[in-house]
Amino acid sequence: MHPAYSVILFTTASGAGYGLLAWLAVAIWLGALAPTGAPAIVALVLALGLVTVGLLSSTLHLGRPERAWRALSQWETSWLSREGVLAVATYVPSGLLLLVQVLASGVWWIVPAVLALLAGVGAMATVWTTGMIYQSLPTIRTWSEPLVAPVYVVLSIASGGVLLALVMALSSAPWRPLLLVAGALLLAAAAVKWLYWSRIDGAPRTWTAGGATGLGRFGRVRPLDGPHTQANFVMREMGYVVARKHAHSLRLLATGVGFLAPAALLLLASQLPSGAGLFAVAIATLGVGLGVIVERWLFFAEAQHVVTLFYGAENA
Repeated sequence: MHPAYSVILFTTASGAGYGLLAWLAVAIWLGALAPTGAPAIVALVLALGLVTVGLLSSTLHLGRPERAWRALSQWETSWLSREGVLAVATYVPSGLLLLVQVLASGVWWIVPAVLALLAGVGAMATVWTTGMIYQSLPTIRTWSEPLVAPVYVVLSIASGGVLLALVMALSSAPWRPLLLVAGALLLAAAAVKWLYWSRIDGAPRTWTAGGATGLGRFGRVRPLDGPHTQANFVMREMGYVVARKHAHSLRLLATGVGFLAPAALLLLASQLPSGAGLFAVAIATLGVGLGVIVERWLFFAEAQHVVTLFYGAENA
């Protein structure tokens, strides 16, 4: 599949934002952050900003972005619609929490805590539905892998944890225990992602032109001529191919820069003075952002739609 940069931005930015929302709820309930304190407000504004930028970017690849709202009507059968409904619903407790933080700093603790919990639960549910949009497509072998949705959730939580560590470091809030947890989550994300890659590499390519046409019982089936005489949408969007050697190099880049190096930096930051620790966390945050972007680009680039069987592919 041709990687759409608008969707890459959407899944990376909103995933990190939703992960930050979930971490904000955990930090408030554990007492690591005051619900109405400056660090909590900064974290919430940053999370909502990332989510909003991501959601807006998701409409850029649509032919008629002004009709995107219609996707919300099919929530009973469509994971895309469920994602949209949950994304909109998550804004409600998040927005109310921001109002409470800004306008009612003396409010009873349980009010912002409950709002943060609702926002965090909505955030994780939204990320799960995003993963299920792809996992529910049997026509793309690498996307129908059961680990797709869990990978989306784990990456969201890991990147959100790193962002919260950065916010807390900037505000001089107690943040060193979070560094160890965020580092462990990055290692877990790397492990889950490599498990996903190993499974899609080892999975049999059972889709063939013979199976698709029902003529396979007569022998090998191949098209005598291409369906089109010139490039078209299907060939451009679904016939994208990334070389195996390049994919392997990019996997190593995503793992090293996006997961392993940031995890090491977070561990180092927990032992450094505040200023040096803040610098290490900032570098780790940039690394995670770059790594997740590369990982998400590969997620789309390595996907092969069964329609390519009619354009000369041997299997899918």
